[in-house]
This record gives sequence, structure tokens and C-alpha cells, in this order.
Amino acid sequence: MNDLDTCLRCRRDLRDHEAGRYLCERCETHAARALTEIPGLYKQLGTQLQRGAGTAPAVSGSKAAPVPLRLDILDLQMEKGPILGVLQGWVRDWEFYGHAELAETNTLQERVAGACRTLRYNLGWAVTHHPAVDEFADEVLSAHRTLARVTTGETPPRRIAVTCPCQQTLRITLDTRGVTCPNCGTGYGHSDVLRLPLAERRAAA
Repeated sequence: MNDLDTCLRCRRDLRDHEAGRYLCERCETHAARALTEIPGLYKQLGTQLQRGAGTAPAVSGSKAAPVPLRLDILDLQMEKGPILGVLQGWVRDWEFYGHAELAETNTLQERVAGACRTLRYNLGWAVTHHPAVDEFADEVLSAHRTLARVTTGETPPRRIAVTCPCQQTLRITLDTRGVTCPNCGTGYGHSDVLRLPLAERRAAA
């Protein structure tokens, strides 16, 4: 169990009822929601497979060349890709501790759903007993963001420039879990880095 008084992922101070956990309840909730939504987003990848799919009506008898497939979508759908590969990697890890069971005989869609289901079911154990659960949450949330951007057109988080007291400019997003200044080596947790002053814009030359 966690001997520190902060969440390993967002570096927020743990509340009294969160003592001993590796993740705070907020980070656990984010991971749980991602695991719930990933199967549906993964299923939607098929509708995005062709470039320009859905942008023009099909014409019967057309002799035009077929629309090329999007290789980035194919990569996301692969067994060893950044979605199923990541999920099953964590299932294998948790299986070692007796808290998951890997199924490799179903369709890829069913395996994604099954992996998310078993990880979601055992998440409560992981946040109090698995010292790398922060890495797990980061990878699951990254997979969810990737799927959301592809299937819904969600734009990446806006980057903000803030200034460290040493005058080094740091570029962060509202989701940044923490950052270390490359100039002075000061480490900032999520809430601390958001308190830094905005960097002044440089005048155009």
C-alpha cells in the first residue's frame, strides 16, 4: 500500500479516507470511465476506416478507384496495437496477482470489451495494492483519448505556457499530471503547475 500522502498520478494530497491508496478517487473515476467507454469507441473505428468515409453518397456502378484505407485506424485495430495490446498487457500483469483472466480466443472487439470489463472490475484492488497503477491509468486514459479523437473528432487539449520562478517556460495542458522544470529541476504536481503564472507572449520581430 502507498506510504506517501499524495496520489501517484496527479500528485494531489490524499484525503483522510483515501489514506493508503496509490490513486485518489478522482483518478480512479477517470480510469473507470475510460474503461467503460473504450469498447464502444473501439467498435466505431470501422466507420472511420476509409479516408473520407461518410463524406459523399455512394454511386451505384461507379468505376472510381476504391477509397484508400487509413493506416492509422488499422494500427489501432491490430491485436498488438496501442488499444488491445495495452489492455491485454495489463490483464496479463494483473493475472499474475490473481486479479484478472486473459481471454484470447474471441474476436478483437470481444477481447477489448472483456479486457476493459475485467480491469474495471478489479480497479478497486489495483488502486490500493498495485504500485504501478498510475502507469496503468495513464495508458488507459491515453488509449481513450486516441479513440475519442479518431471517432468523434475531438481536438487535442490546448497547450498553455506558464513560467517557473527560474523564468523557464513550461508548456502544459489542463490535464497535465505533473512536470519537472528542465532548467532548475523543480517538480510540480498537477495543482502546483496550474498555479504558475502564464508566460508573457513575445513581441513579434
